Amino acid sequence: MRGLLAAIAAVALLPSGAAAAEFVNGSFEAGAPAGSFATVAGGNNSSINGWSVTGNSVDYIGSYWNAQDGSRSVDLNGNAQGGIQQTFDTLAGIQYNVTFWLAGNPEGAPITKNVLVSATGATDGLFSFDSTGTSKVNMGWSKYTYNFLATGTSTTLSFASQNAGAYGAALDNVSVSAVPEPATWALMLIGFAAVGFGMRRRSPVTTGVRFA
Repeated sequence: MRGLLAAIAAVALLPSGAAAAEFVNGSFEAGAPAGSFATVAGGNNSSINGWSVTGNSVDYIGSYWNAQDGSRSVDLNGNAQGGIQQTFDTLAGIQYNVTFWLAGNPEGAPITKNVLVSATGATDGLFSFDSTGTSKVNMGWSKYTYNFLATGTSTTLSFASQNAGAYGAALDNVSVSAVPEPATWALMLIGFAAVGFGMRRRSPVTTGVRFA
């Protein structure tokens, strides 16, 4: 019985859909009008829904080039080196998988665009994209993966350009998922507890011996 109660308590600790600050707007589709593109200064936390701009600035891309998903993306260099970050709820001790797509602004150097990906309490990851032969019509989007182990009830995920100038890495279609999902852990705990509870409730088997 105590095992079942513990499993139920674990479920209660999971962030509820209503209260949780979920990861949002990974494809940057929600935000202020971008037109062809709009330069967003560092410190802005309202132009791209869910995201805050870091560093100097970023370009919020609309029709300027083809996005990987939907119609919008982000150039991590606006007027100069910049980045974006988002804080969302996590479960301490759970591993999270981040997938994202990179390309590069094809209009200027450097050819190789570098991005530092970070999460609170985790090791940074450095990712590079070679923009040779790409264009605004054919951006050459490539998929990348970054993993982190959550150390608290919230995590800040950030993407920061590592190149100077106004022609940076392009970012789109960011997604975050727990490995496994917290709900899966909860169901497993309940299942194990229920099995244990059932075994404890079984009547012991006795063997009678008949004497002549």
